[in-house]
Amino acid sequence: MGLKAWNGVVLAALASLWLASGTQREKPILNEQQALRVHALETQVAERPADPIAVRNLAQAYLDVRVPGLALNVIESAPALVRTEPIIDHLYARALLEQGRAVDALAAEQRVLDACEPGMDGVSRCDTWLLASATRRADIMRQLVELGVEDANAHPEASAVAYHNATREARLAVR
Repeated sequence: MGLKAWNGVVLAALASLWLASGTQREKPILNEQQALRVHALETQVAERPADPIAVRNLAQAYLDVRVPGLALNVIESAPALVRTEPIIDHLYARALLEQGRAVDALAAEQRVLDACEPGMDGVSRCDTWLLASATRRADIMRQLVELGVEDANAHPEASAVAYHNATREARLAVR
């Protein structure tokens, strides 16, 4: 085969590789309905950054669509009075855990439990759902930390053991 024919074969192979590789579109993070909902919530937070309900709803929406980094960013950029709300700190702990920061998540969840302690008047700042959820999640995170698991997603077997240890129940048989 001559030099010209060899060059033609090489050029044809390169051209076909170039055409085959083409541009590929990435799968969108959010579907259209989720994107519209998140956009509306982002607009609410932009208009009212000191509104804890708006911040909570946006952070929860980000967690629901599995982008905990954006939830962390929303909470961390909120005013201090919003960040110290127990429900916001509870979401913050969840986002930290999903980011693979179990020790920081446990500290945030402990702040929630401390804030939920009844005051001098015997009244708690938290509803029973938040108190129960924070208590259960703190128990699971404590087990993760004791087992040395920082990222629960990276170590599913150890995470399952921590979950089992934290949620097992003792039952008494009365005869």
